[in-house]
Amino acid sequence: MKQPKVLRIEEFDDNHASEEFYANTLENHLETRHKDIAHPHSHDFYLAILFTKGSGTHEIDFKEYEAKPGALFFLNPGQTHHWELSEDTEGYIFFHSQAFYDLHYTHNLLGRFPFYFSMHQLPVIYTERAQLDILTQLFQNILSEYNSGFLLKKEALLSLSGLVYITATRLYPEYEDETFITQNNYYGKFRGFEALVEQFYRDTKSPSSYASMMYITPRHLNRIAQSVVGKSALDVIQDRILLEAKKMLVMHKTSFSEIAITLGFADYAYFSRLFKKKVGQTPSEFLERYGKR
Repeated sequence: MKQPKVLRIEEFDDNHASEEFYANTLENHLETRHKDIAHPHSHDFYLAILFTKGSGTHEIDFKEYEAKPGALFFLNPGQTHHWELSEDTEGYIFFHSQAFYDLHYTHNLLGRFPFYFSMHQLPVIYTERAQLDILTQLFQNILSEYNSGFLLKKEALLSLSGLVYITATRLYPEYEDETFITQNNYYGKFRGFEALVEQFYRDTKSPSSYASMMYITPRHLNRIAQSVVGKSALDVIQDRILLEAKKMLVMHKTSFSEIAITLGFADYAYFSRLFKKKVGQTPSEFLERYGKR
């Protein structure tokens, strides 16, 4: 089976002697890396993109979002994305490994920021003019520091990227304050649930099984999922399964019957009905969107 394209941060070194952090203008990134990003792919790093000019669509985990001036996107490691952008697109991009951030901010993990909290969270913020000006300056400062040879360069990049994350968190739609998230045990429980789903989704499909692993009732697990991401526990499980099915269809070029078996479905017809119900298209109809890419 063909493996999906997973871009690794060391591929973007650009002679900066760093395999943990990368920054560039968006237009230069598109020009120099287009061979790697012309088709759906994923990364092993955290990614931030700010659009300052142009238009188009940015597809993340097979959901389309508008790309336009003021759009600020964040992607977690492992998320799949692809974009179709106008030729006049401009902006800024930076990304880094988890170790780059966590090594220096032991008690301030990336997961506390709402856009990195979960793959179910909205990956984009649409900013107003004044907000865009502030973020543009921060991204420009990051790029300037990245291209410099200054003392304490890594520390400066950490601080500047942290300021982007703080600014974005304050602008994030319906964001609850940090004290609420820290004190509300539902958030920690949900992260634990997602981690279990990521580990066992191929073999374990029942919310009651995950509830048992977490030593809580299925009803309480459902309440946690509804409170944090507005979905049932079953929706969270099925969303992860179907995301993998989409990746295998588009990136592995695997037959749908083989996908059903790989994902633990003995009943192919049931899995096909589930795909159509949740995605709104049959597998062949879904694949047609990517057939010419």
